[in-house]
Amino acid sequence: MAEERTRFAVARPLRLMFQDEARFGRISDVRHCWQKKPHRPVVKAMVTQQYVYAYGAISPADGRFDSLILPQVNGKCMQLFLDEVARRYPDENIVMVLDGAGWHKSPFQLADNLRLIFLPPYAPELNPQEHVWDELREKYFHNRAFDSLEALEAHLEQGLAQLENQPGKMQSLTGWEWIINSIYK
Repeated sequence: MAEERTRFAVARPLRLMFQDEARFGRISDVRHCWQKKPHRPVVKAMVTQQYVYAYGAISPADGRFDSLILPQVNGKCMQLFLDEVARRYPDENIVMVLDGAGWHKSPFQLADNLRLIFLPPYAPELNPQEHVWDELREKYFHNRAFDSLEALEAHLEQGLAQLENQPGKMQSLTGWEWIINSIYK
């Protein structure tokens, strides 16, 4: 991280963030559940081909989580997300860690307070943002069927807002020792 500090023209506090995208669609995630005998639980399930994408970035040091819901995963949408994150932290320099998705290699116009670094290939277990998606799917989307893409998007927006408002919980999910040590050394 010391090396990354030198890449910024203006010295400001440094924020380390991990970024990823997740697809949410009108396809149910059916899970097992318990019910007293003789009842059998009934869960609606559907398969459709309608999706929206959540872009998210987590700051493990303090649990700050930023997200946007966008219609696609591509360089244009990624640029919108990067601009929004840079705008939310104008008084900090941001080092954002990304995986090697093709749209992450687009020629971005980065804000002065934002730099990108990449995870090694095929290493999603190094990205704590993956745990945020797991939490969102487990707590907000299991055994749910939506009548429309708009209903799904409204539910996704509520779930993301709740996670954004729980920095302590986000920090406990993502504040891995090796990440925290890299920030403070």
